Amino acid sequence: MTSPMIAQKSPIPVEVEAGKSYFWCACGQSKNQPFCDGSHKGTEFAPMKWTAEAAGRKFFCACKSTKAGPFCDGSHKAL
Repeated sequence: MTSPMIAQKSPIPVEVEAGKSYFWCACGQSKNQPFCDGSHKGTEFAPMKWTAEAAGRKFFCACKSTKAGPFCDGSHKAL
């Protein structure tokens, strides 16, 4: 398996809307971080769908090393 590209070494805070689905970029190539823009096409990566249960601020992983995708788990601190 190929490693994803690191988009940045800190999480990206996003105000999410209850009931809305989001597609987290898993490859790191999207120009619309932390969300997918289709840049993964032709690779082994696929976006991760997540639907917000409640409105609020979420911290999406941008280093693409999280074990708790799509959210930051602090993995960027070891990069």
